[in-house]
Amino acid sequence: MKMSFGLTFRTAKGRWMANLSRQSSGGSIGLFVPPSPPLDPEKVKELQRFITLSRRLLVMTGAGVSTESGIPDYRSEKVGLYARTNRKPIQHGDFVRSAPVRQRYWARNFVGWPWFSSHQPNPAHWALSNWERLGKLYWLVTQNVDALHTKAGSRRLTELHGCMHRVLCLDCGEQTPRTALQERFEVLNPTWSAEAHGLAPDGDVFLTDEQVQSFQVPCCSRCGGPLKPDVVFFGGTVNPDKVDFVHKRVKEADSLLVVGSSLQVTWGGGVGKCPFGEPWRASPFAFSLPVPREFLLAPFFSDRCTLVTGLSSLPGRRSYRSQS
Repeated sequence: MKMSFGLTFRTAKGRWMANLSRQSSGGSIGLFVPPSPPLDPEKVKELQRFITLSRRLLVMTGAGVSTESGIPDYRSEKVGLYARTNRKPIQHGDFVRSAPVRQRYWARNFVGWPWFSSHQPNPAHWALSNWERLGKLYWLVTQNVDALHTKAGSRRLTELHGCMHRVLCLDCGEQTPRTALQERFEVLNPTWSAEAHGLAPDGDVFLTDEQVQSFQVPCCSRCGGPLKPDVVFFGGTVNPDKVDFVHKRVKEADSLLVVGSSLQVTWGGGVGKCPFGEPWRASPFAFSLPVPREFLLAPFFSDRCTLVTGLSSLPGRRSYRSQS
């Protein structure tokens, strides 16, 4: 797959203008979607049966569920961040300790925000939202920070790693909308411009150190403290109360479906370590990478999330709705 990106920001009569150009021989829909084998109809039937028999289905989703919305992930073969570049995600400790690190992060995030926030749910998000509406999905836990499940209408939802659409003050804890911070960035940087090449999974882009040096970062309007997106960076920890809440939902459920995650990293402060013995029916549905075999008590797929969730609709029911 051949890919190139150009993301340019500049001022025009006081307004910020963005131009994102993307070229891919696979088309924009498949830009960050890794290759997958042909879908096995028998496994789809088995998954349909699994979902039909579930009475309190808990679904966990990972980055793979959003790649077909145009958001890259970290680990997908050939198209993930680790496969495309040698860059590593920002670390929590570095962000908290270093003002230059925060400046670099926010400059990159400022440029990438219009692109990141404009993404819309794909059929996998709509399918899960529809399962909730039909009373089939008991609870949805996502490690994604893109708010696409919320955009699709999911309400019985825990965003385990937070959400990029919120900003948190590290000193006083004040929460503000990310859109409001974007406006403050524009006021502080009326003549600043940047051109980036390369998109990262969590809403930022790649800029040079020279581009970042003159970028101005606002502080908390309430106490003057440093601002951070309300998400868990690598090396950070999930709020223990949130983890306890998810553990309770897990214990109340009778079945588990994992969508868009390889399960190769520790999930949500150990949420994924809970036992999957009887009466559990565990069905890790990984997006592209192998899932540990000891978890496989139902069909395993390495196919596109939108395709399989669409085909595994409840008998006689519509599994998702699309948005034009």
